[in-house]
Amino acid sequence: MVELTREQIIEQEQNDFIQVYNRLPIVIDRADGIKVWDKNGRVYLDFLAGIAVDVLGHSHPKIIEAIEKQAKRYLHTSNYLYQDIQIEFVKKLKKMSGFNKVFLSNSGTESIEGAIKLVRKWGNQHNKDEIISFTGGFHGRTYGALSMMDKPLYKNNFGPFLDGFKILPYNSISDLKSNINEKTSGVFLEFIQGEGGVVPANQDFIDILFELKNKYNFLIVADEIQAGMGRTGKFFAFEHYNVEPDIATSSKGLGGGLPLGAILVRDYLKDVFQKSEHGSTFGGNPLACATGLASLIEIENNLMDNTKIQGGYFINKLKGIASNFPKFISNVQGKGLMIGLKLTFPAKDLVNKLLDYGIISNATNQNVLRIVPPLIINKQDIDEFCLALNKSLETFE
Repeated sequence: MVELTREQIIEQEQNDFIQVYNRLPIVIDRADGIKVWDKNGRVYLDFLAGIAVDVLGHSHPKIIEAIEKQAKRYLHTSNYLYQDIQIEFVKKLKKMSGFNKVFLSNSGTESIEGAIKLVRKWGNQHNKDEIISFTGGFHGRTYGALSMMDKPLYKNNFGPFLDGFKILPYNSISDLKSNINEKTSGVFLEFIQGEGGVVPANQDFIDILFELKNKYNFLIVADEIQAGMGRTGKFFAFEHYNVEPDIATSSKGLGGGLPLGAILVRDYLKDVFQKSEHGSTFGGNPLACATGLASLIEIENNLMDNTKIQGGYFINKLKGIASNFPKFISNVQGKGLMIGLKLTFPAKDLVNKLLDYGIISNATNQNVLRIVPPLIINKQDIDEFCLALNKSLETFE
């Protein structure tokens, strides 16, 4: 491979790629733990973690070990053959999640699409044909996912979308009560919205939703694609609400850095899909299952408690900074290491300034700074972030 300069790489990307990504001006050379080095040798602290994907950080030794071990065995065979690594991975996933049956996919949006199919088939069997979702939600970029979302940026000029969906205001109890009925087959929601600005659902909103479920008999699907894998201090975000959804969708951190998704269901839904009604060529790729298993083991053994401790410390530090900069920060929201700083100005301006101080972060929902670092971070990493945040905000005075 020809060694290209930073400038040549950026020019080549703009020449060869469809321009859909707002890339940061970093040409990555290597990464380890929470640190990323660019082509010029500058080091950054990564508080984005591949958008909540790299739960163990970069180049974690357990991930490297899992890749090397599985790569020497085989990389792909198809789901026509039984694979022990899939079995081990799903056994651990079931234990940690509390669900009974699993379907493996490649990504979050594929898991959502599969869940839509499952809910619709179940609904057809029970004379129900409407799916409910909520404003601010993000479920992917395929047509089923887009049909459940209200974001013009992702939907304008791409219609028409699928029928049978109704989008309600998030956290509005009155809208739940006036729109959910005997025709409702399923409700999809993020218990903590990611792209929507790291916004948690209100407990009373969730309580009413489950009361309506008991009254009208529909399925509740927890989209745990971003909030799952221990990121909030519990394995899935819905666990903070003392409820049990019928279905959960997972991805992002599930594969430990490789593409992997899952649909998890309770035992009473195990037979909704029959043979050949759903499937995936690459779903449950053995290499991804190997790294996913390594991630689950580390999360179970070491990182869940660390997420709670570091998340609590981080949020308290951020609240202190917010009190010093009330003109710029209106709220600190989220749980564990899924944190949003709600700003009074475009968050991309703060993302760019933090980059000057060696911090990789992300803007979401226009005015929210999204903070989703690897779950391995420590107080020193957090202190460095907060120091950079203070310095950045001072420049806006």
